[in-house]
Amino acid sequence: MSDPAHVALLLVAAFVAGALNAVAGGGSFLTLPALVFTGVPAVAANATGTVALLPGYVSGALGFRSDMQAPPGLSMGALAAVSLAGGAIGAGLLLLTGDGTFRSLVPWLLLAATVLFAAAPRIMQRAHGAPAGPARSVAGVLAVAIYGGYFNGGLGILLLALFGLLGQSNLNAMNGLKNLVSTLLTAIAVAVYAWGGLVLWPQALAMMVAATAGGYLGARGARRVPPPVLRAAIVATGLVMTTLFFLR
Repeated sequence: MSDPAHVALLLVAAFVAGALNAVAGGGSFLTLPALVFTGVPAVAANATGTVALLPGYVSGALGFRSDMQAPPGLSMGALAAVSLAGGAIGAGLLLLTGDGTFRSLVPWLLLAATVLFAAAPRIMQRAHGAPAGPARSVAGVLAVAIYGGYFNGGLGILLLALFGLLGQSNLNAMNGLKNLVSTLLTAIAVAVYAWGGLVLWPQALAMMVAATAGGYLGARGARRVPPPVLRAAIVATGLVMTTLFFLR
């Protein structure tokens, strides 16, 4: 944080990431690479970037609070418990992953998240299924929460697809649950990251402020950008960042 160019890069990346997350997702395509490119080890960069984006999930959950309803097969309490458990497990797995191993995984994780984001419209069209029972719902939420606690990229798309597969059809309710689950699993993951000493707090706090400002302005300006253009820009960003990490 002593290099003004590094500070500027982190603040711009967090601001744009907050705006992207408010509109369509994909913010981690910017925060993780920005932190790594400023010299932060990959595992710490993943944890620190996740902390920076947490306020956006909280505000999103509050915005949809009146629309929330539990997915088929789960109560809201059970959904919260499974989300917290999965987030803690995923964060614990990150603590056990060496920086070299995680660095080798990053380009593949970014590529997977980019492909997932690009395929999101088709996934959502096909996601709706018959109402699920408790076992299927718990297994699905737990699996996605573990992924989110380990690596945040593409989490929103996975959650929306999951709720559709579980039999939910109200998009506002699905968006509310997406933000609620993201908030819960990210909050517990951040606690685990902090306990494990992975979070670089000066970077995290500065990026948190920038991401929150970006999220507010992104939400206000969302209608001015055609969704296909925005989606194409996010996918292009993901592909560029993936390529850069493969070349490192």
